[in-house]
Amino acid sequence: MKKLPLFCLFPLLIFLLSACGPQEEQGADASAGEIVVAMEPDKDPDAMLADRKALEAYLADATGRRIEAMIPISSVVIFEGLRNGSIDVAYLSATAAAKLFESDVVDILLAELIDGEPHYPSYWITLKDAPYQSVADLEGEPIAFSSRTSTSGFLIPVWDLYRQGLIDLEGGPEGFFGEGNVHYGVGYVSAAERVLDGSAEAAAVSYYVLDKDKHLSAEQRDRLRMLDSQGPVPSHVVVVRRGLDDAAKGEIREALLAMNRDAVALRDRIFGAELAPAEAEAHLSTMREALEISRDMEF
Repeated sequence: MKKLPLFCLFPLLIFLLSACGPQEEQGADASAGEIVVAMEPDKDPDAMLADRKALEAYLADATGRRIEAMIPISSVVIFEGLRNGSIDVAYLSATAAAKLFESDVVDILLAELIDGEPHYPSYWITLKDAPYQSVADLEGEPIAFSSRTSTSGFLIPVWDLYRQGLIDLEGGPEGFFGEGNVHYGVGYVSAAERVLDGSAEAAAVSYYVLDKDKHLSAEQRDRLRMLDSQGPVPSHVVVVRRGLDDAAKGEIREALLAMNRDAVALRDRIFGAELAPAEAEAHLSTMREALEISRDMEF
């Protein structure tokens, strides 16, 4: 086969490059402007699917952008997605948001309001007839935290115990409550049940375990009382990855705020309550202190 002179190949090369160029640009433009929003998993798959579609439609109409709402199988997927840019917006606990904020991954767009405030209290609960007047009376007594990762049922209570001088970094909670007397549940109910069955004198939980008809039965709550409270516990937040452009951030922020007026039922199903502007440093200050203490403390 006869070889073409080199100068004859140049026009062919230019033609191929020009033919590929527009296709590559078109592919890049096709993905530009899409916003990926991560929703919190829920127990009802059908309801999640309906809410995902409703959120996509609402935000697309409000922003004029293509919106993909996704329901990750775990928080790890959300964290990695925000880091690598495959997720743009997410609804997270203050603990998760504080960790990502410290790593320069996210900014806060909005915070959830609970009874009109961007925070809520954590409780120590005990039996109604227990003799204790405050958490300081529990020295040497068995207690339960909700879990090792709970914001209101572990991190904030530990932060408060440390601030009161009841525990230190070296001894941790067992230095005050006693060796073998610190138990960890798998949620609020498991911690409260230790109090109810007598295996713990008090448990650290969120306020709504006692004050709301959400986790315990009326009969169970009637046997309990608040022993002490601590906080404030920062509410959940809507975060946005820092690499997203400012125009998109502003459009999403305004669209979500408009849900307080235009899509209240959908807002409550996805975000729990009213959304309001929040500043990261102020909103997460307590949480960041609590995380720093927990990293340095012996458990």
